[in-house]
Amino acid sequence: MSWLEALFIGFIQGISEFLPISSSAHLVIFEKILHINTGDVDLTFEVFLHVASLLAVLLYFREDLLNLVKGSLSYIIKKDVNQAGHFRFVSLMLVSTVITMIVGKLLEEWLADSITNTATIGAALIITGIFLILIEHGVSQGMRGPSEMTWKHAIFIGLGQALAVIPGISRAGSTLVAALWCGLSKETALRYSFLLSIPIITGITLLKLPELIGQFSHGINNELWIAFISSFIFALIGIKWLISMVQQAKLSYFAVYCVSLGLVTWIFLT
Repeated sequence: MSWLEALFIGFIQGISEFLPISSSAHLVIFEKILHINTGDVDLTFEVFLHVASLLAVLLYFREDLLNLVKGSLSYIIKKDVNQAGHFRFVSLMLVSTVITMIVGKLLEEWLADSITNTATIGAALIITGIFLILIEHGVSQGMRGPSEMTWKHAIFIGLGQALAVIPGISRAGSTLVAALWCGLSKETALRYSFLLSIPIITGITLLKLPELIGQFSHGINNELWIAFISSFIFALIGIKWLISMVQQAKLSYFAVYCVSLGLVTWIFLT
């Protein structure tokens, strides 16, 4: 893999991680189209780039995260009832994450090798496009804030996020649809969706940590660092872009893109 290919792969991973277009699908599609070889690291390389995306969302939501952590600790240690909302919000995120990991694993085992077939990816991209249309035209905007979220909402959103184990199903798109279907406001749905990416990406990274250490025990080459930095920068851009597009009700553009790419993938790459 050349440095230019590494830069491009980092761009694809970063910009598509938080946009509702599925980063995993784009990595598979563009590696096939451009015949980019990531070497022996393969899935481990993708996880490495996910770490860059994780750092991006941690940086962007650092104040929000700090408040949640401080508030939750204050509630647990000092029994400060004024911080109960922060503790409850974190608890709901953990419930969603557990549901995602359990159902996602079951989906992986059920779909087996077909999960990365281009036919599956093409169909999943079309489904993502439908999700995005539903966000703007099919799901009425709710008014519920964080304090009005329930355990049922957390479970439902966790189920939505689990669908993203299928390349082509956007994690951002599926969690936003699920959150809005629960009657959450756009602001709350966006915040919950972004923050929910932190434990799930962290969990995937920890599970793959032995492989990461083994693959990179002899050092990380320049191409991987280029891909990592590129992914980090464009993930930040992707976060700001999605927030802006949801607020301005312009997700239909992404819907058209996903459906078009899904059809192209289905027709020409299968």
